[in-house]
Parts: sequence; C-alpha cells; structure tokens
Amino acid sequence: MIELFATSVPLFISTVFVLSLLVGSFLNVVIHRLPIMMEREWKAQAVEILGAASGSPPVAPGSEVTPPKYNLMVPRSGCPHCGAEITALQNIPVLSYLALKGRCRGCRAPISARYPIVELSTAVLSALVAWKFGFSPFTAGALVLTWMLVAMTCIDIDHQVLPDSLTIPLMWLGLLASLAHSPAALLPVSTESSVIGAAAGYLSLWLVYQLFKLATGKEGMGYGDFKLLAALGAWLGWKMLPLVILLSAVTGAVFGILMIVLRGRDRQVPIPFGPYLAAAGWIALMWGPQLVDAYLSRLH
Repeated sequence: MIELFATSVPLFISTVFVLSLLVGSFLNVVIHRLPIMMEREWKAQAVEILGAASGSPPVAPGSEVTPPKYNLMVPRSGCPHCGAEITALQNIPVLSYLALKGRCRGCRAPISARYPIVELSTAVLSALVAWKFGFSPFTAGALVLTWMLVAMTCIDIDHQVLPDSLTIPLMWLGLLASLAHSPAALLPVSTESSVIGAAAGYLSLWLVYQLFKLATGKEGMGYGDFKLLAALGAWLGWKMLPLVILLSAVTGAVFGILMIVLRGRDRQVPIPFGPYLAAAGWIALMWGPQLVDAYLSRLH
C-alpha cells in the first residue's frame, strides 16, 4: 500500500480527501463541544474559588451532584432541537446532509449548513496539501496543521476565542517536528528557525497589543492570537512571519471594511483576528517561499 501511494499520486490525493471528510466530521464536534467544555470548566473553577473565598463549609462526602460526562466523545451527537441521537448512517460526511435534505429525520428541524461546509472544506484543503507535498512524512504534519487551523478558525468566528488546548499543542508539535529537519526537506524548518519563529511570533503581536493598549487604552487583540502566531512561527520558521502578518493584516482590513460598508457593522464590535492568521498561515505553508521570491524579484 505504501508503494502504491508513493507511485500513484491521484490515489494518494483521493484517499486523503476521503479520510479528511471523516476528520472534518470530527472537527465539527470539536468546534461545537470544546467551547462548551471550556465554559463548564471555567464555571467549575469559579464556583470553587468563590466557595473558598467565602469560607463556605466543604460539601459532605456523597452529597455532591456529579454533572453528566461531557467531552469530545461522550455523549453521542444528537439533534439540538429534539435531542434524537444521530445514527451512523445519518453521520456520513456531506452525503447524510444531502440525503436528509438538511433537516433532522425526527423533528424536521433545519440542520446548519456549517457541518457539510466544514467537512468539505477540510477535505479540499487536505487534498491540496497532499497534492503539494506528495506522499511523505512531512505531509502528515502539514495535514495536522491544516486540520487544527480549520477548527480554530471556526471557534474564533463563533466565540472570539482561540483555545489554549489547541494553540499550545500546535506550537509544541511544530517545535518537535523541526527536529526531523533535513536539507532536502520541504517541511519542517530547522529547529533554530522554528524556535526563533515561535518566540518572534508571540512577541511581535504582544508588542503590537501593548502599544495599541498604551495609545488607546483598549485591548486590540487577545492572547490567543499571540499563541497562534507563535505556533505558525514554530511550523513555518521566522522567515515566513512577515508574510503571515502582512497577509493576515491586509485580509482582515479588507474584510472589516466590507463588513462595515455592506452590512453596517458597528466599528466598535470586535472582529476576530484568528481566522485571518490561520488563512495567512495556511497560504504561507503552501506557497510562502514562492510568494516571497516573487515579491523580492520585483524589487530588483
């Protein structure tokens, strides 16, 4: 099978596409449940802290109310309207949505188009990664980076938060992957460039944040953005950071202006910056060196 994938590019790309549809289905679970898990954890910590601060007596053993288990695996996915569990046949990526015509089989409530869009987007982006880098160990790393960027983009759009449980592991994975660097490798970058990239990525946005806060008295972005750029620096190396920052800033500015002009969005309403960082990072992953070379060639 390995030899077949190595010699047949279409087969490898097709296999990655199909498997990434399944990954996209799991990412939908992550996008929906991870913020809920974080909120429950914050509330539990707040109750514990407030209880300790107020000097409340400890709860007697056996009298605790144990909340039902809730994580990425438990409970099974169900309709948010009627609670009916989703069967395996109803959970086939994209196809089930089309077969059900975008509605719950039980209560006929509409199912968000977000689910097939995430699944299909994950598969298409992953197939492009497979086409770009071919059958190699580095493709596996690029796929992991792509999948996590998809999840963080959707979570940041919905909740304006980039979870530490995604950004920090992604940064460490990039640093560890750099240990496998070789002169002939497309990915990952050298360990030196990865470490500098992680540090420079975090500090660059942290400095912008501090200067903006000093000038306006407001917070211009969240710490999750610093950590995401640090993760991208770890994966792509410090040389790609100017490109990532430029692409994300331009994209964010254009989109923000369009939202204000076309939809009358309040300028005071914050716009999440994570999706633009993620998009810029993925573009740099795929075509970063070519874009940098094209830009430098125009200067000569």
